[in-house]
Amino acid sequence: MIVIAVLNQKGGSGKTTIATHLARALQMDGASVVLIDSDPQGSARDWAAVRDDQPLPVVGIDRPTIERDIKALGDKDFVVIDGAPQAADLAVSAIKSAHIVLIPVQPSPYDIWATADLVELVKSRIEITDGKLQAAFVVSRAIKGTKIGGEIDEALNGYGLPVLETRITQRVSYPSTAAKGTTVLDAEPDSDAAIECRALAKAVKAMIR
Repeated sequence: MIVIAVLNQKGGSGKTTIATHLARALQMDGASVVLIDSDPQGSARDWAAVRDDQPLPVVGIDRPTIERDIKALGDKDFVVIDGAPQAADLAVSAIKSAHIVLIPVQPSPYDIWATADLVELVKSRIEITDGKLQAAFVVSRAIKGTKIGGEIDEALNGYGLPVLETRITQRVSYPSTAAKGTTVLDAEPDSDAAIECRALAKAVKAMIR
């Protein structure tokens, strides 16, 4: 079982969009996947409940016992955690349970600065585990055609964690499919949005040791 935690303590970073699409991409590639919603607001659970025939199982664990409770999920190929904003105890619990941590960050200085505390938590865990924990930034809600891409790479590199080449672009299709409890992978499988989601899943698989 590989546990992937999608974490950023700042709201609006695109965590739930990335977590739901990553989980669904892995599932559509043939893996058994469970999505954990650790946000007390329950965004991922609300998303899943919209669709009666929801193919992706979503479980709520919004207390700081994720590393223990996750064992009750059975033998799955992947567990994807949609992290809670502004909850340090839940973030620590998710990091402890994870093999891979993804940190979505919008291409803005404020969002980059807001990741500092989380990055320190992640780097401490990497040190404790002798490098077994893998972590990387994912640029989220990127706007195509802007010059900020190179600038954000330079800024994030200062934190000492890799930045995935795959970007999740700001598109109307993400919120419009979410409103129906589905994903761009289901609704628009040949779209650029679906292609970037599959590329993210591929990049995450490449991080597995």
